[in-house]
Amino acid sequence: MNQPAYQVIQPQRGKGGPQPLSFASPAEERAHRKHCLTAAFRLFGRLGFDEGAAGHITVRDPEYPDRFWVNPFGVSFKCMQVNDLLLVDHEGQIVAGEGPLNAAAFAIHGAIHAARPDVVAAAHAHSVYGKSWSSLGRLLDPLTQDACAFYQDHVLFDDFTGVVLDPGEGRRIAAALGSHKACILQNHGLLTVGQSVESAAWWFITMERTCQAQLLAEAAGKPLLIRPEVAAATRDTVGTEQAGWFSFQPLYQNIVAEQPDLAQ
Repeated sequence: MNQPAYQVIQPQRGKGGPQPLSFASPAEERAHRKHCLTAAFRLFGRLGFDEGAAGHITVRDPEYPDRFWVNPFGVSFKCMQVNDLLLVDHEGQIVAGEGPLNAAAFAIHGAIHAARPDVVAAAHAHSVYGKSWSSLGRLLDPLTQDACAFYQDHVLFDDFTGVVLDPGEGRRIAAALGSHKACILQNHGLLTVGQSVESAAWWFITMERTCQAQLLAEAAGKPLLIRPEVAAATRDTVGTEQAGWFSFQPLYQNIVAEQPDLAQ
């Protein structure tokens, strides 16, 4: 599959700030999605979300919705480049790209992309605070404004059976996720989804920090919860798809400026 040379395109400017881009062709949109996906890997690497070869982010192909782009197994988040990405179909076959496919990545992401046509991207990694919080087998509480993004919009998958290699296990995770934006995989880590790479990556980043904040707050004392009606209203501001996309923009601008080689 021939790919056009990619040039960094800044989000469109509107009265409310940057706006998502529109594209003249699937090829142009594919190039943008792959660039954002690679930028997300670089950010995850910078933030310390890598754990050896574990972790994956995927984005659905805009022309072939039964295919998604994913990182090859064993390539560092910190070194990821656009040309490293693999295109995989819902049967687990590599359609484009070279390198091994992480079986767990396919088991989890293949099931999510198949079950959720609205999901464009999904992110999972073994980040320190996310996996620490996951061991408690609890949902996050609305302790802060940022935590409210997940109020009544995340779930707990409480049946850890080992490394997810069976597609049937991936389907169970997808079923538990339902229509929500995030899932805590008990004794495992965090999983987030979005209608763009930007939102899926941002939900993961802010969810990891929310886990950190709650762990710190509970270590210091007994945190005070935000009232349910206030938490719900706050979620409707900071937890929307547009808010997730927008919140990722400063991080994207920074990593692209600092690490332009990611586009190679």
